[in-house]
Amino acid sequence: MAKMIFVNLPVADVAKSTAFYEAIGMTKNPMFSNERASAMEWSDTIAFMLLDHSFYSTFTDKKIIDAKTSSGALIALSFDSRDAVDAITEAALAAGGRELHDPENEDYMYSRAFEDLDGHGFGPFWMNMAAAEQALAPAHG
Repeated sequence: MAKMIFVNLPVADVAKSTAFYEAIGMTKNPMFSNERASAMEWSDTIAFMLLDHSFYSTFTDKKIIDAKTSSGALIALSFDSRDAVDAITEAALAAGGRELHDPENEDYMYSRAFEDLDGHGFGPFWMNMAAAEQALAPAHG
């Protein structure tokens, strides 16, 4: 079995959050979804589990942060092109998300940042690895 990642996110409204994640290109897996949770697949091996607060609380005894005012994690998502980075960010904004800063544009990397409806931060990026290796390689000499 391939290694998989399931990112559990507490959300205020599972239905609204499900619609947001569908708008940015994720697919709901009905087998692992109900009124308390939605399994949103980004790839064959990465899924975001959108859990209402009461269900999320069954996994931890820690206080659930308000991601709109506190940061618990920033999730970087890699894409194959600058256009794909722009597409997911624009879809997120159209679905009610919030852009966190202007695009960052280096010779070897392009990135943007947005929050979902609950304030969870995402950083979609594209990187030219060959150019990054040249730009970031230590000087020889």
